[in-house]
Amino acid sequence: MISNCQEKTMGTWGTGPFDSDIAGDFTDRLRGLPPQRLVSALEEVLRRVADSGTRVDGGDGAEAVAAAALVAAQIPGSDVVIDPDDRPDEPLPSVPEALRGLASEALHRVLEEGSELASGWVDTNEADQWSRGVRSILRALG
Repeated sequence: MISNCQEKTMGTWGTGPFDSDIAGDFTDRLRGLPPQRLVSALEEVLRRVADSGTRVDGGDGAEAVAAAALVAAQIPGSDVVIDPDDRPDEPLPSVPEALRGLASEALHRVLEEGSELASGWVDTNEADQWSRGVRSILRALG
């Protein structure tokens, strides 16, 4: 099933953090990066959303949700599981505590009013399912 987000150029087929063309393109860009560059790339995406003004762009939001899921999956005891097709080739090194906080901040921005990603769901059930998934990542981040 194809879900339509407000950003019409974004193909979305589900409510998970990697269920869009934008998230897929983001993780493709991570492939082949050395571990420290992976951490920097995640930080760049998360910082862009955390520091955005009153409006969070849908594409930036989709990348931030994917990045936050990758960070959360690295936390010992996390219930966030990433399909091998959706993660970088190289395992992430231990993520700094500050990156966890930045991921949490970015996800809060993605969930709030002014976020294209949060407000762009056509189907209310899918919007609720997406929101629950993002909140699950938030809980894993601590």
